[in-house]
Amino acid sequence: MVVAIDGPSGSGKSSVSRAVARRLGTAYLDTGAMYRAATWWCLEEGVDLTDQAAVAAAVDVMPLVMGIDPAAPTVHVDGTDVGEAIRTTEISTAVSAVATNLAVRAELRRLQRVIIAAESSAAAADASFSGGRGIVAEGRDITTVVAPDADVRILLTASEEARLARRSLEVHGAADAAAVEATKDQVLRRDRDDSTVSQFHVAADGVVTVDSSDLDFEQTVQAVLDVVEQVMATTTTHDATGGEGTAR
Repeated sequence: MVVAIDGPSGSGKSSVSRAVARRLGTAYLDTGAMYRAATWWCLEEGVDLTDQAAVAAAVDVMPLVMGIDPAAPTVHVDGTDVGEAIRTTEISTAVSAVATNLAVRAELRRLQRVIIAAESSAAAADASFSGGRGIVAEGRDITTVVAPDADVRILLTASEEARLARRSLEVHGAADAAAVEATKDQVLRRDRDDSTVSQFHVAADGVVTVDSSDLDFEQTVQAVLDVVEQVMATTTTHDATGGEGTAR
């Protein structure tokens, strides 16, 4: 089973996707962390982020290893654990320059498809983290470009107010007016920049929208699990009755 979850910054897609993967017993892939790791790598290598060709060349040879255990996902580049380093304000400010590089997106999408295929293939079950049970992959364009044939495709969204408050709590430990204002540029600018190369504000055809604006964390996780259950039940019914196609 492949569950693809897209959404804007602050929608809760990373923490919710991890929890959903744990409940389902699948692997978990944070594709946003891959772009952050690419940004870290380029800065570490002294690459000018405005030089798109140089950035693409650096990412092509980036020794990236994604840990896909939802209980403890990891990101290593050239043997270095960069899990904390890629969450700094420096990386958050710079990542859009890398994430909007079309050559970089093509390469990281290729890597994402390789990981998703490995976790969802019965033939590779013995070698995969999930034992072939599948994967929950989240990001910006998973439902539309990376895994458009995923069994379940969800757009996890929330109001701008809710998203800013959540990210403020995450980054500053508070959601007062000052903290929200300090977070606004990071969240809204990144969404604006990334929207030039991917669509994650409006659900594509066949993608189920889950609005978490008025839901707490557990309620959001349950809402996503409910969608997974409903879609998979519909798929099973179609298969059992010989119906054509699956609900996606």
